[in-house]
Amino acid sequence: MATATPELYSQAVILLGGAVVAAPIFKRIGLGTVLGYLAVGVLLGPILGVINNGEDILHFAELGIVFLLFIVGLEMKPSRLWSMRRDILGLGASQVFLCGIALTLFAWFITGNWNLAIVAGFGLALSSTAFALQLMESRGETNTPYGRKTFSILLFQDLVIIPMLAVLPLFGYTLEESTSWAPFFTAMGAIAIVVLAGRYLLNPLLGIIARTGAQEAMIATALLVVFGSAMLMQQAGLSMALGSFLAGVLLAESSYKHELEANIEPFRGILLGLFFIAVGLSLDTSVLREQWLAIVALVIGAMLTKALMIFSACRLFGSDNNESIRTAAMLSQHGEFGFVIFAAASQNFILGSNTTSFLIAMVILSMALTPLAVWLAGRLIEFLNVEESMEEDFDDVSYSPVLMIGFSRIGQVASQALLAAGEDVTVIDNNPNVIKQASKFGFRIFFGDGGRKDVLVSAGIKDCKIVCICTHIPEVTNRIIDLISSEYPDTPIYARALDRPHTLQLMDKPVKFHTRETFESALLLGNQMLQGLGRTPEEAEDIIEDVRKLDNERLLLQYREGIYAGSDKLHTKPVQPEPLVKPTHDAEALDERSREMVAEANREQEATS
Repeated sequence: MATATPELYSQAVILLGGAVVAAPIFKRIGLGTVLGYLAVGVLLGPILGVINNGEDILHFAELGIVFLLFIVGLEMKPSRLWSMRRDILGLGASQVFLCGIALTLFAWFITGNWNLAIVAGFGLALSSTAFALQLMESRGETNTPYGRKTFSILLFQDLVIIPMLAVLPLFGYTLEESTSWAPFFTAMGAIAIVVLAGRYLLNPLLGIIARTGAQEAMIATALLVVFGSAMLMQQAGLSMALGSFLAGVLLAESSYKHELEANIEPFRGILLGLFFIAVGLSLDTSVLREQWLAIVALVIGAMLTKALMIFSACRLFGSDNNESIRTAAMLSQHGEFGFVIFAAASQNFILGSNTTSFLIAMVILSMALTPLAVWLAGRLIEFLNVEESMEEDFDDVSYSPVLMIGFSRIGQVASQALLAAGEDVTVIDNNPNVIKQASKFGFRIFFGDGGRKDVLVSAGIKDCKIVCICTHIPEVTNRIIDLISSEYPDTPIYARALDRPHTLQLMDKPVKFHTRETFESALLLGNQMLQGLGRTPEEAEDIIEDVRKLDNERLLLQYREGIYAGSDKLHTKPVQPEPLVKPTHDAEALDERSREMVAEANREQEATS
C-alpha cells in the first residue's frame, strides 16, 4: 500500500536536486558554488514558495559551519595558533572595533537612534566565516599570507560574538538581571573541559575504536567529538563553531588526524551547501521589493566602509597593499552571526521586525556580492601593479624523504611517482602563483627561496634522503646545486636540465642524475609516430634506443670538444636501417661514464701542462 512521502523527505530531495543543478553551473561560469547555493535558496523559497521553513533549515544547517571549523582546527597546530596570536588579538580586534565604530556612525547618520546604530553597526562589522573560508578554499588561498590573516580576523570575530550578546540587553528595555561573573566562569570551565578532554581522553578513545577495525564506529566517534565539543560550548553560552575548532586544534597532531578529516569532510560539504541554501530561503522578498533601492545603496556603502577599515587595519599591522586589498575584499560582506545578533536585538525590543528583516536582507545581499568584490580587488591589484608577495612559513613542515625545490611541470609529474609509492615530498617554490595553483590540488607546498641555506634547513634538508631541483632558470639551478653540494655533500642531488647547454653544465657538477625536460617525451612521441607508420613496437623501441645512445655519445663529445662536436651523431636525413644493438647502459650509468671521462680529460690536461 503506497503512502505519502513525508514532507521532510520531499524537501530534502528538492534541496539536493537544486544543489546538484546549480553548483556545477555557477562553478562553470566562474561565479562559485556558494553563489549557486544562495540562488537555489532564493528561487525555491521567496520566488517559487516551494519551501517556506527556511529559518528552521538554517538552524540545522549551521552545523556546516561547525564541521568547517573542526576541519580548519585539524590543520592548525597549537604552536601555529600561538604564532598567530598577534593577528588574532591585534588585527582581529582592530578590524572589529574600526568597522564597528565606522558602521555605527554610518547607521546613526541614517537613523538618528544611537541604540539601533550601535547594534546594527557592530552586527554588520562581523563577516561570514563560512562564506570567506569556503571561497578561499575553492580558490586555493587558505594558506596564503592574506588567507591566514583573514582566518585570524574571523577567529577573533567568533570569540567576540560572546561579549556582544552578553551586553546586548543593555541597549534594550528588558534588562532584569544584574551583571554576574557566572557566565564568564561557565565559559572558562567549558573551554577547560574541551582542552583537557582533547589532550588526555580523545587520543586513547580513538585508539581503542581504531583497533576494533569498525569503520562505522570511527565515523560515529568523529561525529561525537564534533557534536560533543560544539554542544558543550553552546550550553556554556559560547559559539558552537568555537567548540569544534578547539577540538580540531587539540587533535591537529594526532595520528588519527587524517582519518577524522576524511570522515567529517562529506558531512561538512553537504551541510555547508545547505547552510547557504537556507540563507537564500530566509530572504524576505517583501522587504526587498519595497525598499530594494535603499538596501542596495546601503549594502554598497556599508561594504565600501568596511573594506576601507579592514584595509587600514591590515596596513597598520604591517601587511602590504596586496594582502590588505585581498583581505578587505574577502571580509567586506556581513556574516551569519549578524542573524544571531539581530534576532536577539529584536527579542530585546531594540530592533523592530521591519528593521530586522531589512538588516538580514543587507547581510544576504552582501554575501551575494562578495565574489564580485573579490574579482574587483584582483583587477585593482593588476591596475596598481601590486606584486604578489608571500611570507616564508615552515611551521607545518614535517619529515619527508624527498625535498623538491621548484614545482615546475617536470617536478609536478615526478612527484606523482613518489606519492604513488607512498613517499612523502616537501616542495618549496618562490612563485606565489605556483603556490596558489598547487594548493588548490592539495599539494603540501611552501613558499621559500631554495638558494638560501636557512630556507633549506627550515624545509628539512638535514633529514631528507634526496634533493630534487626542478627550477626553471639554469643559473638558479646551478647556484642551488653549488650550495647544497658545499653544505650537504652527502645528500644526493637529482636535477632537471633546461636544455642541452644546461645539461653540459650539470655534467661538471656533483649531480647523481639529471635529465632534460623535453628529451624523453620527444622520444616517446617519435616512438608512437614510428608505430603509426607501421613499425612494430619492438622495432620502434630499438630505433629509439639507438637515437638515445647516439645522443648520449654526442653529449660526451660536446662536453670534451665543444658544443659543435659530434654532429655525425645527428640524423639529418633518412638512413638505411641496420641491425641495432640495444645499449647496455642506462642514464645513470652514462652519468657515471661522463664523470670518468671528465676525470680522464682533467688528468690529460694536467699532464700536458
